[in-house]
Amino acid sequence: MQAPPTELPAWQTLHTHQRDLAGCHLRELFAADPKRFERFSVEAAGLFLDYSKHRIREDTLTLLLELAQQTGLNRHRADMFAGAPINTTEQRAVLHTALRNRAGTSILVDGIDVMPAVRRVLQQMRDFSEGIRDGRILGHTGLAIRDVVNLGIGGSDLGPLMACEALEPYSRPDLRVHFVSNVDGAHLGRLLKRLDPRTTLFIVASKTFTTQETLANAHSARAWLVAGLGSEAAVAQHFAAVSTNLKGTAAFGIPDAHVFEFWDWVGGRYSLWSAIGLSIALYVGMDNFDALLDGAHAMDAHFRASAPTHNLPMILGLLGIWYRNFWGTATHAVLPYDQGLHRFTAHLQQLDMESNGKSVDLQGRSITYETGPVIWGEPGTNGQHAFFQHLHQGTDWTPCDFILPLQSHYPLGDHHRMLVANCLAQSQALMWGKTQEEARAELQSQGMSPAEIERLAPHKIFPGNRPSSTLLLSRLTPHTLGALIALYEHKVFVQGSIWNVNSFDQWGVELGKQLAGRILKDLRDGTPAAAQDASTSGLIRRALDPG
Repeated sequence: MQAPPTELPAWQTLHTHQRDLAGCHLRELFAADPKRFERFSVEAAGLFLDYSKHRIREDTLTLLLELAQQTGLNRHRADMFAGAPINTTEQRAVLHTALRNRAGTSILVDGIDVMPAVRRVLQQMRDFSEGIRDGRILGHTGLAIRDVVNLGIGGSDLGPLMACEALEPYSRPDLRVHFVSNVDGAHLGRLLKRLDPRTTLFIVASKTFTTQETLANAHSARAWLVAGLGSEAAVAQHFAAVSTNLKGTAAFGIPDAHVFEFWDWVGGRYSLWSAIGLSIALYVGMDNFDALLDGAHAMDAHFRASAPTHNLPMILGLLGIWYRNFWGTATHAVLPYDQGLHRFTAHLQQLDMESNGKSVDLQGRSITYETGPVIWGEPGTNGQHAFFQHLHQGTDWTPCDFILPLQSHYPLGDHHRMLVANCLAQSQALMWGKTQEEARAELQSQGMSPAEIERLAPHKIFPGNRPSSTLLLSRLTPHTLGALIALYEHKVFVQGSIWNVNSFDQWGVELGKQLAGRILKDLRDGTPAAAQDASTSGLIRRALDPG
């Protein structure tokens, strides 16, 4: 039985090491090492990582890598890529990496090579997406499809939505994609007002074809379509599904040729690489979807084979462990300086918090140490005018990731230089800060009186010493986006491995679903059940009679 990480020698040594570094400012670390930037930067798969602005020395990284070794990270990584059932509570392999395996090698699950099935579905996606895009596959009235609506929730919504927003420069203006996830009727209803049923295709993304929210939206969309086109037969030409439930999709009216398979070794938050990415393929074309897979595969190969000291996912994962467990930080900010990535942090919230928001380890023991942090953030420069005040001068400090493409798809005037300047300035300000002496000198240079300087100086002090990583990419392309997403997937894996948790189940979402079913029955029956607690009963009564 694997010991908790807190019982390992490296864990204890890291606590001692943290106390040694606690009084050291990043200014001192940079002053002591002119080559610190070169020493703490690494490049792979089209991404460049500068992690020099972290509260670490070389011996810090050595100790963190020793912790990874003692927790068996290398073995866990090999098991994942080999198709071992590392999702132990569900006895499933974890093989999103197989979906983007571009090496032509076999990957076995229970002795069966999964790659022929993966390639078959990719070809089906190509045939369908190209047929829609070039007009060979038409709607019920003979018109071309102009709007694609993805009906999903969680991983079958956040991942494809994020990718389509990021890859908008590669889309066609005459083919739009929309995403509906919320069971709130406003989400679907507001969209349908803008669509023409003759030119709209719906994709129902539900592995089991029983997901409550998705099926509610699908049935409402179906009713809208049939009413608009006057024929049940129209469903077959205006709906596709990503599902394993052929009986359910057939009963809905979707022909088998429009149903795209994926497998139980594909977790929802890792599913955009599968047929769940059909909306991406339709929006940007299958060649660009392949490039997305290529970028992810490049990061997979890097994670698998690169030395630990040059391994981007390992470095980011270990830095997260360093702050979460040895400095006590509870949150982590991801700050993309690219408007195309405005849903990237939302995708990472599910990826990270659903994976590692666990309080029981792989052996079923209650955990006595901190696991996954809260992930949050918004695109720059918007965030600078919202929560950066907290990042710079708040009583709690938050490690940050800045993500910056060096070239823009929209080079308007001086916009991109301003964006780059802001990104680099924010990471510098968090690290460097402003001392009392610097604040006083600045105010004095502005001609302020000694009394004014005394009054304002405390408010102008920035503590600095607040760590961040900077991830650079030449441009946001399908390839670099694929590498970026895979980087964070593997970072989450590294942390889950060290924390000894199952990063691939999500039992925490189940209880709410169960209770919602009971409450829905009460709402339909018109009265709360006797078993409901007093608060829930009272709220049900208010919902039944909103007054």
